[in-house]
Amino acid sequence: MSTQPYIGFRQLFHQDTSTFTYLLWDLDTREGVIIDPVREQFEGDLCLVGELGVRMVYALDTHVHADHVTSLGMLREEMRLQTAVGEPSGVPCADIMLNDGYTLRFGRHTLTALATPGHTDACTSFKVENMVFTGDTLLIRGCGRTDFQQGDPEMLFRSITQKIYTLPDETLVYPGHDYNGKSVST
Repeated sequence: MSTQPYIGFRQLFHQDTSTFTYLLWDLDTREGVIIDPVREQFEGDLCLVGELGVRMVYALDTHVHADHVTSLGMLREEMRLQTAVGEPSGVPCADIMLNDGYTLRFGRHTLTALATPGHTDACTSFKVENMVFTGDTLLIRGCGRTDFQQGDPEMLFRSITQKIYTLPDETLVYPGHDYNGKSVST
């Protein structure tokens, strides 16, 4: 059963990096977003989007890090969509720099950026309907590392307890990685 009427959802998994990519789209307008696209899956993502008849309007990264080799730039060139990352990331090639509360529309759906720093300064989670896409801020039974590249354990704790844990109980949490055979939690 769908978590929300009129929203399409695909969770894709890149085995080599244990990274999840998410594709969401409005079932009526066919406008969509892709979250954390992996560079090595670029061709497969293009094929899937074409098969589904989705017109991508945004490609988003939850954070910029060594294990997130993104295809945002490639998708922007190929699909003429807009790219977005958290503002503190300093990525000059992104079209949109997201700060806390920034909203993006695709079809009748609104995606809200939640600043969730700690794993990196620019970590951003994305809330859509009853789903939140947490990147490496919150994994299932764990969280992203804080011992390198802008990590801050106190900031990560605040992000999890003050942003993610305050969402409604029925919110489905979709992480950026899976190392234990888990793909969603509440």
